[in-house]
Amino acid sequence: MEVKGLFNVARKEFIDHLTSRKFIIILGLFLIISAIAVHQGIGDYNKNLEDYKEQMSHIKEVEGPVKWMPEKPSILLIFRRMSWQITMLGGILAIAMGFDLISREKESRSLKSLLSHPIFRDEIINGKALGGILALVFAIGIALIISFAMLLLFSIVPDLDEFTRITLFGVFSVLFLLSYFSIALMTSTVSRDSGSSLIYALIILFAFSFFMPTFENVVVESVVGEPPEFPGVHHVHIIGAPSASENESEGPAIKPIEPVPIEEEEWKRYEEESNAYWEKRSAIHDAISVVVPNDNFQAVTEAILNPHFEGLRYGVRYEPPTTEGEEKSLREALEIVWKNILALIVFPLVFFALAYVKFMRLDIR
Repeated sequence: MEVKGLFNVARKEFIDHLTSRKFIIILGLFLIISAIAVHQGIGDYNKNLEDYKEQMSHIKEVEGPVKWMPEKPSILLIFRRMSWQITMLGGILAIAMGFDLISREKESRSLKSLLSHPIFRDEIINGKALGGILALVFAIGIALIISFAMLLLFSIVPDLDEFTRITLFGVFSVLFLLSYFSIALMTSTVSRDSGSSLIYALIILFAFSFFMPTFENVVVESVVGEPPEFPGVHHVHIIGAPSASENESEGPAIKPIEPVPIEEEEWKRYEEESNAYWEKRSAIHDAISVVVPNDNFQAVTEAILNPHFEGLRYGVRYEPPTTEGEEKSLREALEIVWKNILALIVFPLVFFALAYVKFMRLDIR
């Protein structure tokens, strides 16, 4: 493989993407919806800021020591809204860019003529992938530039830590888009035509977006079963159904529940069983969700854009009451989600490797 040939293919693919009608349309929709999300986030930020100022003014009027101080809102809230839009639309944009990269060449029978030039196969597949990566970086870069411009219009200026977190958010957004771009590149390589490639890529997209969460819940429920019953709790017994003469709003008569004392040994046993149950449930959830790009992207962006992020516990985002002392540094946040970051890096590499091997063995006649 020669670097010159690689860059020539990459430059051609990058220009083709920027001049493609489908890319322009989807990118335009993506930027519009992202701008709307940022505008809504700015509205939420300004509202929270007004509430913060009002609470601070009340505290100043209070005499004596103050045990609780309100938290000043962060502009990172704005980009948390934007991350949801990237999760929903980013995969479609990435698939639209990659589903016909190879299949289009096979349909037009241009691969044979392309390989007749002094260019190697690996330069073609690597150049097409590099051109797509540059186009994705361009799309995310434009979205972030528009977002920063809107912030400045509203006189909102991020500090150094916030700017670093937003930049990292852009980097991981590109990695997330690369996951679905690599899937589309793989389906384009193994499919005979672009239509089949698009269908296969969309099936995988919807499987990760909708099927996997349902599959995950079914697996978790079938493996761990129901949580242990809280000690001392009895079911409510209905004495009888209301007669026709009774007021329907009163409903059936219900026997009141009397408090049941809980022994210390019984309570400790319940705590041990409950902890074991939820730890097992969390382990199964983590093992399944680590192969889902959407879950990894949501976990990483939540860690970066939420200074109080405590991790995903039992498959649910855990946010304790926030105080000033509980904010985590960027390094601490990244340490919490290092597995998700690794998965975002490995996932596109796996599908690109499959596309690479298939293309190198492709019979071109």
